[in-house]
Amino acid sequence: MKMTVEVDCTPTEARAFLGLPDVTELNDRLVKEMQNRMEANMAMASPDELMKAWTTFGMGAQEQFRKLMTAAAEGAMGGGSRPK
Repeated sequence: MKMTVEVDCTPTEARAFLGLPDVTELNDRLVKEMQNRMEANMAMASPDELMKAWTTFGMGAQEQFRKLMTAAAEGAMGGGSRPK
């Protein structure tokens, strides 16, 4: 035997009927916090801020690469001594 039951109620009524807690306030806080974080991240994604971050990273990466190549060249020439 197959039986189908259809219940017409609001989400609040369903939670109360099933004994589940009302998390509306918690959900509202969570949504507000996510909105605040998204707005803060969107400000960081402005073209000016992106260029500042990329330029800073690029300059640091170039310097690190130069140091790495210098150290590798010095190591290849006999333990860090330069030819005279």
